Amino acid sequence: MRNGLSADLIARVLGDAPKYTLAELEEKFPPRNLPDGAFVTRFAPSPTGYMHIGGLYQALIDCKLAYDTGGVFMLRIEDTDTKREVADAVEIIKNSMQRFGLKYNDMPEYGPYYQSQRRDIYHSVAADLLARGLAYPCFLTADEMARIRENQKAAGFATGIYGEFARDRDITDDEIIRRLDAGEVPSVRLYSTGNPEQRIFCKDAVRGSIGFPENNEDIVLIKSNDGLPTYHFAHLCDDHFMRTTHVVRGAEWLPSFPLHIQLFRMMGWAPPMYIHTSTIDKIDADTGKQRKLSKRHDPEANVAFFLADGWPVEAVLEYLFNIAASGYEEAKNKGQVKNIWEYQLRPKKIPMSGALFDMKKLEWWAREFIGTLPVDELARRVRDWANEYDPVWAARIGDKPEYLKNILAIERDNPKRIRKDFITWKQTLDEVSYFWDDLFAPNTEYAFNYDLLRAFLDGFDICDDKDTWWNKIVAIAANAGVKNGDVAMNLRVAVTGRTNTPDLYSIMQVMGADMVKSRIERIIK
Repeated sequence: MRNGLSADLIARVLGDAPKYTLAELEEKFPPRNLPDGAFVTRFAPSPTGYMHIGGLYQALIDCKLAYDTGGVFMLRIEDTDTKREVADAVEIIKNSMQRFGLKYNDMPEYGPYYQSQRRDIYHSVAADLLARGLAYPCFLTADEMARIRENQKAAGFATGIYGEFARDRDITDDEIIRRLDAGEVPSVRLYSTGNPEQRIFCKDAVRGSIGFPENNEDIVLIKSNDGLPTYHFAHLCDDHFMRTTHVVRGAEWLPSFPLHIQLFRMMGWAPPMYIHTSTIDKIDADTGKQRKLSKRHDPEANVAFFLADGWPVEAVLEYLFNIAASGYEEAKNKGQVKNIWEYQLRPKKIPMSGALFDMKKLEWWAREFIGTLPVDELARRVRDWANEYDPVWAARIGDKPEYLKNILAIERDNPKRIRKDFITWKQTLDEVSYFWDDLFAPNTEYAFNYDLLRAFLDGFDICDDKDTWWNKIVAIAANAGVKNGDVAMNLRVAVTGRTNTPDLYSIMQVMGADMVKSRIERIIK
């Protein structure tokens, strides 16, 4: 440990005098008044692009753990990396959370919830570290640090600012003043006392106690270019003063685990419990090997893809939740729970290995969910999707809203035989597109029996009940010496252009006499 700096010098290093003492911060952000065992979790994305499906997975776990324990789930925007910040990214994050029903409770007394607005807190904690000799001002430039790393690589050393490579680690007060007077702006670095030859043990709620080499790097706490904290330092201050009890994050943060525990111990603060989740992977179609979902190559990596394609948000959540809680599917199939909010998520059951994102399995969840929807709700959701994402379809539906409802009602009145051919709202409309003449595609490859079609038209009456309608088909088949199914298939393909559809009688009833006749006559001609 080095000698601490005076209050005046600290103010010059930080560019301002600290607004709070640590005691004042503790009083300003007291422990939360929550029931015993309540989790305080946070989803803390950086606004640097679109919402990743892995982020939604972590946010779901955060939200569910807080929900199950009567705790608090926060949304904290980690916007200290100003160079990578993307316009509208925060709104994309918030909209995604709202669309998927992940409700957060940002209590004002523990805010603000944008890290860029918490500068006074970070500077106050940094001032305490500078005063205690646990941090120091560093005047290394970007070029100087680059040369240090090049020399380290050439010599086979680990790269970074540590030990003998930390030039300003024991800089004198006089040298600090001289450099400040010369207009140099320092960063603030941790004065690390870690020894990589010793081990630090860090507890993960899923993985148990993990041993790591101690951190000896003098990481940057406060950046020189904008006075904002690095991720590591902001995470320390925010999770302590927001009274976070559990931090859910991806396994890629495991290498930083010993550093973060070191920072908490250095401050004398109890660290939150960490849960390092598995990454969301997929099987590469070209190589057959498992890899991480790629922002560049995999559209399903982007949460917006599922909204634009019309996936039911409940099905996406159920699929992701079943990755985190593998027993959920079985419990739901047995009727023990109706949805994810009725099934308790246990941290120790969250998988440690890479979870595969399987679109076929997601399709199963979507089919199951849509199959449970009343027809009014199904029609509303399809209309809402079209109004937002497909104006052409929206116009078609807008002209005949009851027509769409009648189409979607086909074969949905038997609870023992629920239709499961709908996957997304977009695919649902594609599936029923033949009900609109402008989208109907006649089947030019099917070998029609025109005599059967003519015979059907001769006796066709849209007012026939189903038994009468079927008896006429049976009679046509008997007269022609063919099977009943041959007649039905000719009619099915003539009217829909497809060989596989729901109940043909119901389709004709919804289409109406004019459409049925015109399509059959078109084939005959």
